[in-house]
Amino acid sequence: QAQLVESGGGLVQPGGSLRLSCLVSRAIFRLLPVAWYRQAPGNQREFVTRIDTDGRPSYTDSVKDRFTISRDNAKNTVYLQMNSLKPEDTAVYYCNSIPNTGSWGQGTQVTVSS
Repeated sequence: QAQLVESGGGLVQPGGSLRLSCLVSRAIFRLLPVAWYRQAPGNQREFVTRIDTDGRPSYTDSVKDRFTISRDNAKNTVYLQMNSLKPEDTAVYYCNSIPNTGSWGQGTQVTVSS
């Protein structure tokens, strides 16, 4: 059974918004920070944002003031609200714990294009 499952991607125009969801197993959600990563074609997977168990977030510079990470303790879910999307945000988005579980899910595709 997958410990983290991503959903919510899609096709959006530049300047648009999407909200991604990461359903996390209860054990991981309670004990570990969760992060979002992304991988664009031809690029390595890169860190985007993380949220600690106390709710404290941190972001890579390229998404600050545009993306917001949050967690719903009742649903064991971490969200990534993405606003003012740019074509360079196009990638497959993954979530994982920190440290990671040793495996990666299928991710969710985000495509920003007119």
